[in-house]
Amino acid sequence: MAKSTNPPKSGGKGGKGGGKSKQPWSQEKANAYWRRNLTIIGILLAIWFVVSYLFAILFANILYGVPFGQIPASFWFAQQGAIIVFVLLIFVYCWIMDRVDKEFDVNE
Repeated sequence: MAKSTNPPKSGGKGGKGGGKSKQPWSQEKANAYWRRNLTIIGILLAIWFVVSYLFAILFANILYGVPFGQIPASFWFAQQGAIIVFVLLIFVYCWIMDRVDKEFDVNE
């Protein structure tokens, strides 16, 4: 296959790409956005730590007597719960950050 040597058409935007132009952020706004992002990540990681480490390992003896369906709750948290919660937290992070991006006007 032969590659095209023609430059891509700019589409009337002066070669800067499409979309609406955004004003540059102030340092305060950038710090506030980053601080909010780190807070959200910290909270979600704490939830994952509680489910994957505390419930599955440290509280295993306590939760062993609590049934979760046909199996002990500690086994369920160690084998399935931590993975399921992790995947759910990914979707929660995406949903929350979409709202934060709209708040800070950086949404796509």
